[in-house]
Amino acid sequence: MKRAETVADTAITLLAERGMRGLTHRAVDEAAGLPPGSTSNLARTRAALLELTLSRLTELEMEVMAPAYEPGPLTLDGLPARMAEVLRVQLDDRRRTLARYELALEATRRPELREIYDRAGRRFRDPALAMLAALGSKDPVRHARQLVAFGEGLMFDAIAGAGAVPTLDELTLAMADLLAGMLRDEGPGLREEGAGLRGEGAGG
Repeated sequence: MKRAETVADTAITLLAERGMRGLTHRAVDEAAGLPPGSTSNLARTRAALLELTLSRLTELEMEVMAPAYEPGPLTLDGLPARMAEVLRVQLDDRRRTLARYELALEATRRPELREIYDRAGRRFRDPALAMLAALGSKDPVRHARQLVAFGEGLMFDAIAGAGAVPTLDELTLAMADLLAGMLRDEGPGLREEGAGLRGEGAGG
């Protein structure tokens, strides 16, 4: 593993376990078993360390999301299960999600981090937009925003809120209800096996 990945992965764990105050260059060195000063040499300022951590976190979460957005035949019947599996993986690894909550709050105070956070968010919304457009959504921008917000809400309720962790079946039913409400009578994309992410674009 590259040194940058080791530092960022350790920082993610520290954020989840200790919160923003527990993330320091020295703490990363100690937790990662690196020589003193290693993290500072890689990310000299706290802002640089946060940016490195957020970039790595986005990369890891994109890997998790990839199966839900993979190209190929796409129908309303199969999509809820794919989306539910992604949420289940996220819920199983609370570390990443807790770290992202910490970074999201910090981004409200650091404009430079907010810019990176917003750019990372578009990497999740844009595939959702393309997917919903391919399925025939009449307003894919609005629906993509709602889909991401719905998933985020489910995770927050289970991880940081007062709700219980939903089962995979419960997640699948929740996603099916949401998508059916968005895409009901939206057109042939719901019925055609050939609808896919490489078909009709967001503006088609």
